[in-house]
Amino acid sequence: MINLIFDYDGTIHDSMKTYAPAFLNTCKWLCDSGYIENAEYTDRQISYWLGFNSSDMWEQFQPDLSPEIREKARIMLGQDMAQRVENGEGKLYENAEQVLETLRDTGYNLIFLSNCRMEYMERHKRVFGLDRYFSKFYCCEGFGFIPKYEIFRKIKPAHNGDFIIIGDRFHDIETAVKNGIKSIGCGYGYGTPEELTEADIIVNDITEIPEAVDRL
Repeated sequence: MINLIFDYDGTIHDSMKTYAPAFLNTCKWLCDSGYIENAEYTDRQISYWLGFNSSDMWEQFQPDLSPEIREKARIMLGQDMAQRVENGEGKLYENAEQVLETLRDTGYNLIFLSNCRMEYMERHKRVFGLDRYFSKFYCCEGFGFIPKYEIFRKIKPAHNGDFIIIGDRFHDIETAVKNGIKSIGCGYGYGTPEELTEADIIVNDITEIPEAVDRL
């Protein structure tokens, strides 16, 4: 059995559709409330934070804010994104469902592993019908927000066979490197080329993933 460990945001889910407007709305509230200075943010600056767990994101993005305000901003951004997903604004990458279906039908075991919270995972699972493709779902909140490479070590005994990590950020490639397994870097996602240098294969379109898996 070959187990494919999939990241979600930036790998399957085109997260900027909901994350960017929610991020900007939250920053506007922080600015209007006098907590931060007004600033312009590019898509690259915003998308950099995709892939971080939300608590780490706010601690690094606005370290001078009090923990209480950072937590309020985290909740606000998350609620904004959730409402947008419920309104139909969230999108998987074009051809993502066909790719997942192909891999599933070929006989690979697909596993979801994301630095998201449980509520986020369950919402996307429901809205996009992700349980049609994935046999197991794991998120960082379920493991006390430890790094992905440590989560992998905890879930590995539950799955027989070999593993391939598929993702767009350094968290994913780090998981593969630190555990001695193969990886596919998703160059179409939100990571920089430097983050993917240690990936075994880099794909630039989601439709290239099945061939890359077969090669590994």
